[in-house]
Amino acid sequence: MARVLTLFAHPRLDRSEVNAPMFAAAQATKGVTCIDLYARYPQFDIDIAREQSVLRDHDVIILMHPLYWYAAPAIIKEWIDLVLEYGFAYGADGTALRGKVMFNAVTCGTPRAGYTPDGINRAELRTLLMPFERTAELCHMRYIAPYATFDAISLRAGNKVSDTVAQWKNFLTALVHDRIDFDKAKDALTLTDDLQSFITPENG
Repeated sequence: MARVLTLFAHPRLDRSEVNAPMFAAAQATKGVTCIDLYARYPQFDIDIAREQSVLRDHDVIILMHPLYWYAAPAIIKEWIDLVLEYGFAYGADGTALRGKVMFNAVTCGTPRAGYTPDGINRAELRTLLMPFERTAELCHMRYIAPYATFDAISLRAGNKVSDTVAQWKNFLTALVHDRIDFDKAKDALTLTDDLQSFITPENG
């Protein structure tokens, strides 16, 4: 069993139509620890020792957030700047996170086709999230492809939110039960382009 940590950041959760139910599903998934960073640190007064202790106790770290200006909401950057410090996460003696898995779980307003070199955003989502990938590698972690929910704006209108949430919960359950092929997921552009291909059978 993998110990999964979801670090959630949404500065306007009251306006969320997709992130809020997805985070609620994560909270309801056995084996997943969920932390709402804006709720825990409304003044950005991050408790470094507390956060480092939580990281030590988990195997998989998920940064869950909407895509804001091709990156994450501000508190995630603050969390990274303060918590992943020299001597803990990187440097000669900074090996506390070695071997752990990290990835972004993001919602995007634009459809999938917008995240290609020829699309409106001129790049793959994974390319835009490269700072997180390089951070994970510096901290001796294994970064896998992002879990992307595209075209989030249209999900409510198309009555597809419940299906999206169910798919996310199934993925988290597979993650907890060590049924994700991390080697394959490491090289993908997103996990959700072909989600089932990364999930191994229950008897496999």
